[in-house]
Amino acid sequence: MNTQVDKPPHLLMWAAGIALILFSVAGIAAFMGWTSTSKDDPGNNATPTKSSTYTSSPLKAICADCGQIESVREIVTRGEGTGLGVVGGAVVGGAVGNQVGAGRGKDLATVAGAVGGAVAGNEIEKRAKSTKSYAITVRLDDGSSRVINETNPPTWRPGDQVKVTNGKIQSNR
Repeated sequence: MNTQVDKPPHLLMWAAGIALILFSVAGIAAFMGWTSTSKDDPGNNATPTKSSTYTSSPLKAICADCGQIESVREIVTRGEGTGLGVVGGAVVGGAVGNQVGAGRGKDLATVAGAVGGAVAGNEIEKRAKSTKSYAITVRLDDGSSRVINETNPPTWRPGDQVKVTNGKIQSNR
């Protein structure tokens, strides 16, 4: 009997064994989710990261300009007096004061009316020229905050989900 014990395996057997091992490793990697597939990442041939490979749901896109209304404050800016209110108030106050009393009392009432009218006229002019604006604080999703100023009364309320685009607030629903 003649047996061949010392003869090495044929080259074809080596190639078949290595191919079987490589295909097995690739199959295990695909089954375990260690590789990305075209349905996981369409149009992108980049190497997958842990966050895209090991999660079962897609990550929510981060919006740099999205956030929530934190507060809405009314700001009243007092107007400047031009002197017209002082003069008008003094004339009206002096005329009213002149109607009170007689003699020296009448003169004192006229002066007091003119001074009081000047102060009141100046205050009325400032209030008539005052303006209102609104400071709206938006807490962005990244933790920072922005203050947006508007001249018209806003419809935003604290807690509203918004997006800030070019300095303007828009709904983010």
